Amino acid sequence: MPAPAETIMVTSSPVACDGGGGALGHPRVFLTLVAGKAVCPYCSREYVLSGAVGGMAG
Repeated sequence: MPAPAETIMVTSSPVACDGGGGALGHPRVFLTLVAGKAVCPYCSREYVLSGAVGGMAG
């Protein structure tokens, strides 16, 4: 079974993800938070807006 995706708390949007592996990561993509969340299409990291309550920024 694959390891669960990492969840990263952020304070603003947009966020950038490069896989975090340096040369072993993936191309940098910029993600816009929708309802306080975004998921990287490459590595499935989930970015969650800090202070989000019930999926909405608060």
